[in-house]
Amino acid sequence: MYEERPSRLPGAFVWRRTAGPRPGAGRVLPDGCMDLLWWRGELVVAGPDTVAYESRLDPGETIVGLRFAPGMAPAALGVPADELRDARVPLSALWPASLVRETAERMGTAPERIAVAPGWVGAFPGRIGAAPERVGAAAERVGAVPGRIGAAAERVGAAAERVGAFPGRVGAVPGRIGAAPERIGAAAGRVLEDLAVRRVAAAGGPDRAVRAVVSLLRAGTPVADVAGEVGLSERQLHRRSLTAFGYGPKTLARILRLERALALARAGRPLAEVAAESGYADQAHLSRDARALGGAPMGQLIRP
Repeated sequence: MYEERPSRLPGAFVWRRTAGPRPGAGRVLPDGCMDLLWWRGELVVAGPDTVAYESRLDPGETIVGLRFAPGMAPAALGVPADELRDARVPLSALWPASLVRETAERMGTAPERIAVAPGWVGAFPGRIGAAPERVGAAAERVGAVPGRIGAAAERVGAAAERVGAFPGRVGAVPGRIGAAPERIGAAAGRVLEDLAVRRVAAAGGPDRAVRAVVSLLRAGTPVADVAGEVGLSERQLHRRSLTAFGYGPKTLARILRLERALALARAGRPLAEVAAESGYADQAHLSRDARALGGAPMGQLIRP
């Protein structure tokens, strides 16, 4: 079961996925977004994907997340998006462990679970640890401004304490998480949302230029024209995009184009029309992009 609601953070969503009585698996397609997750008693960052990612849940397991709008997560996390590209990273690898532990404790989990757990990291050997020097550099930068992060952790306390006051609901023990997923999702989602809202506000709010880039690319505007529209050179736009989205504007445009095509195809439009309206040279071009980015043919990607 999957549910989501709009966040107070512009363009973001708070979501929850709960597996049924059998193990659950889902294909997560590249969408230009990043997520802050509460999963198995840990805070985890899902970086921007360039290829599809296979998500798996145990029977009855719940995962809660805040999905940032494209380009917004770096302001909340204090880490450039390109340092997290195609990675799932425990938040404690990016922020001082004490701050992550404090937040997790307030959410009702045991503090010893918030280390950069080798068992958890081992589950993603190709993605976590592929570029430890990038994560290390990010952690050093975040650690250099503990006051700002500490303030965010303190401000989230009021909401988090409400969750911590009910450890049976949130589940200090991971095995209990299946008991009341709707309560877990609501409580954990609020804590994630409050933390992100305050962090983005402390960073000066959403970057208007970044939001304009997303809107223009989503509408199919050529990259060269996008640079001019936002008052940047193409080289400046590329650098800004790496920091905000995790990759250059051409990659983001390609991802958003496939997203647009999938929406049209799911609405029942013929694939030839979908390809033409989405900006592909032809249907074969669309099929190649679907396999390259989504890891499967269009017919499989558009299934519910």
